Amino acid sequence: MQCPFCGQDKDKVIDSRSCEGGKVVRRRRNCLECSRRFTTYERVEETIRLSVVKKDGSREPYQREKVIVGLERSCYKRPVSNDQLRQIVEAAEEQIFKNFDKEVPSSFIGDAISARLRELDKIAYVRYASVYRDFTDVGDLISEAQEVKHDPVVAPEQKDLFD
Repeated sequence: MQCPFCGQDKDKVIDSRSCEGGKVVRRRRNCLECSRRFTTYERVEETIRLSVVKKDGSREPYQREKVIVGLERSCYKRPVSNDQLRQIVEAAEEQIFKNFDKEVPSSFIGDAISARLRELDKIAYVRYASVYRDFTDVGDLISEAQEVKHDPVVAPEQKDLFD
């Protein structure tokens, strides 16, 4: 590994440990030329790219950021933490990567996210479903909201969807 201070590639690994749940190896190194210490991180290169098959048949690479942005918009001004959003995305990705190797339908991603969001926050779920499910008219949206209304409230700080 090339030293960021002197540019030489002679170093000695002092300490190695895994981090980020075992997905990354952190190495503390000592340069043998300038005797300064630096840290490197090793990650597995993602060579297998998952493509998302959209409703119109087009394909694009799976982008975790797009899923997170959609969830953040749905949960705007709702009592949902970033940690809860991260857990939803990780659980959905685990399901996606377990079931698909190269291509995944966008509907599967939407179902995986919305199922978890419905358990967490009803209002955020209805917001997400209004975009993802592509309702044809207001009646479809209202019937979905009525269905969600009868689900038991999961979080005590949530109020009923309709009074």
